[in-house]
Amino acid sequence: MEAIIFCGIQATGKTSFYKQHFFETHMRISMDQLHTRNKEGRFLDVCFSLQQPFVVDNTNPGKADRERYIALAKQYKFKVKGYYFKSALAGAIERNSGRSGKAFIPEAGIRGTYRRLELPSPEEGFDELYFVEIADNRFVIKPWTHEV
Repeated sequence: MEAIIFCGIQATGKTSFYKQHFFETHMRISMDQLHTRNKEGRFLDVCFSLQQPFVVDNTNPGKADRERYIALAKQYKFKVKGYYFKSALAGAIERNSGRSGKAFIPEAGIRGTYRRLELPSPEEGFDELYFVEIADNRFVIKPWTHEV
């Protein structure tokens, strides 16, 4: 089974990427939908007990944010893949300006996440790690090279 962990600031395309690449095969675990860690934990428990592949579609900016998902996934013998979304601050703020309602994130929130951002590394426990960027309105996926 497979656990996928997204990393990157808001408005970098994580949810759109999920819809394009994993909607048909993986459950989406997202604080945007679940709102509490309790609900998130219950959904994770179900995925683990049913051996259901899932994607953690949160910002997960720091190593500590990712650590709990990786540890649980490894405990349940899930393969762990990470996708880091290019987190250029200006581009994210520009994309966010086109959002409305609950999807709109105050700029201070994006900047705060950016300040906490730590690049993921295979040493965290990822079995595979990828870099994702948006080019010509499409996602480009590259293998991780430690030089982003």
